Amino acid sequence: MDNRAEVRDFLTTRRAKITPERAGLPAFGQRRVAGLRRSEVASLAGMSVEYYAKLERGQLAGVSASVLDAIARALQLDEAERAHLVRLAQEANGSGALLRPVRRPKQWTVRPSLQWSLDAITSPAILANNRQDLVASNLLGRAMFADLYAGAGGAPNFGRFTFLDSAARRFYPDWALAADMFVANLRTAAGKDPHDKGLQDLVGELSTRSDEFRRRWGAHNVRTHGTGVKTFHHHVVGGLELAYESMDLRAEPDLTLTIYAADPGSASAHGLSLLASWAASEPELIAPAR
Repeated sequence: MDNRAEVRDFLTTRRAKITPERAGLPAFGQRRVAGLRRSEVASLAGMSVEYYAKLERGQLAGVSASVLDAIARALQLDEAERAHLVRLAQEANGSGALLRPVRRPKQWTVRPSLQWSLDAITSPAILANNRQDLVASNLLGRAMFADLYAGAGGAPNFGRFTFLDSAARRFYPDWALAADMFVANLRTAAGKDPHDKGLQDLVGELSTRSDEFRRRWGAHNVRTHGTGVKTFHHHVVGGLELAYESMDLRAEPDLTLTIYAADPGSASAHGLSLLASWAASEPELIAPAR
């Protein structure tokens, strides 16, 4: 991916999201641009318009941490956006390669001890890589994401499922939110490893086949996938409202473990119990996913 283009588009879209009122500036006269003008961002960041314009054109090489921090404050970037900006600057400086995660081999298979650990978890648990391929899961994870496994010709991928499989519109009651979150996560992964060909190929495929994906990708939104609540509609047990916790694995730095859990005593907890009963009766779910 073109680093300068990424920087330009990211800063431009962030600037467009900040209104003068939100930035504490007076909004006088007719405005020809969405959000702040370059001159307003430069003023808020304490730098000349010419210098900020140079940065927004994508020239981040040699920029100091204090300048990046000033831009982040002026554009009111959240934690994920700040980290993304720093990674873009590191890539511009040629130091991004030192921070890129080690990628899994194409024929990578889950270690027995890792699968045992997944199987020991009593709630749905899955492992996904930076491209959001679902690479491993426990029994309840396979049951919960049965639609994802059913529609996959090869390794299940959350992006292909979300944007190319009609079952996703039923599985995610708030499909637009799920789509936004997936693309923001993928954009974050692209910032961490812009030379990941598999990720580039996935972005190209989804951009070609889905207008919904292409529009969201162009928004340059990023996020940190850590914790929260998601809603699902499973084709067997119905609605589920589940908390999730995501964490990176120390031994597998490009993999993320996500565990889902329901509020004890809730309808969703009952739904997970039904899911476990259904999973135990489905032979194709009992064997570990390959």
